[in-house]
Amino acid sequence: MNPPKTDARRHHDPEVRGFASDNYAGAHPEVLAALALANGGHQVAYGEDDYTENLQRIIRSHFGATAEAFPVFNGTGANVVALQAVTDRWGAVICAESAHINVDEGGAPERMGGLKLLTVPTPDGKLTPELIDRQAYGWEDEHRAMPQVVSITQSTELGTLYTPEEIRAICEHAHAHGMRVHLDGSRIANAAASLNVPMRTFTNAVGVDILSLGGTKNGAVFGEAVVVINQDAVSHMKHLRKMSMQLASKMRFVSVQMEALLAKDLWLRNARHANEMAQRLAEGVRAVDGVEILYPVQANGVFAKLPHDVSERLQKRFRFYFWDEAAGVVRWMCSFDTSESDVDAFVTAVKEEMAH
Repeated sequence: MNPPKTDARRHHDPEVRGFASDNYAGAHPEVLAALALANGGHQVAYGEDDYTENLQRIIRSHFGATAEAFPVFNGTGANVVALQAVTDRWGAVICAESAHINVDEGGAPERMGGLKLLTVPTPDGKLTPELIDRQAYGWEDEHRAMPQVVSITQSTELGTLYTPEEIRAICEHAHAHGMRVHLDGSRIANAAASLNVPMRTFTNAVGVDILSLGGTKNGAVFGEAVVVINQDAVSHMKHLRKMSMQLASKMRFVSVQMEALLAKDLWLRNARHANEMAQRLAEGVRAVDGVEILYPVQANGVFAKLPHDVSERLQKRFRFYFWDEAAGVVRWMCSFDTSESDVDAFVTAVKEEMAH
């Protein structure tokens, strides 16, 4: 059957590639096919549809029998809703200074969620029990926001990974202090692919209470989910989601994307490929004199330091961001649709500009 006609026009060159963000990539064809499958006819709105109901079964297969998914529009929404669900009005969240909730969400956790973020400097984006203790105090001090949650990111903003044992230690330490643990999993698939373990191995199996489950960075059009693992840790999730403007009326179109990614292995295939492309990129530039890779390349991001003028010239050929412009640090991200030829072309450009 011929596709339906449309008056829409393509306004971009699909051959243009970049390394700025995995959000730059389009949607995976299997996800687009799932959206078409869910279209047509009427389904009950606001999450009472067949696709959202089936998503619960899939989520439990990944995160245990008590897990429940609450689809939302975006990652910031997922984090804000999740953190609100495990804090009181006077509560605070301990996180790495580099955490997305601290530096890349426009102050939403604090302004929209009413949460105080207690940040800790880390050398590699990862918290430890010892680092947590720098902020884990003063529960009875009415002059201080009460630490109630530890939020970690897997993989971290610096492309590094927690081992399951490291997350278990964090959960045991946090729980011993009466705190909950939230995991920001916008790139959780990349972490699982790199560690070569199921997602449950470093979430419900080690004590994580609630997580933000990413989809957009791994092939979805839009949509993430809050996954509640510890039902005793949260309250009024449905009300919080609505109040936070994250309740989709046509939720089936969020849920079916998650189904397409998670029902079988698309989530893993996409993440594994992106990780492999990051490794290829890192290996390609590592031998270039004057390029320094700053952190272990464990997921789909490469953080490098090179002369500022070289980066500026490269940016005219490929899109990417400075991570710390004053220090000359850049971030190169690979996506599910990054090809070997994309990476090789970029490595060649790096070599050319460094030689120049």
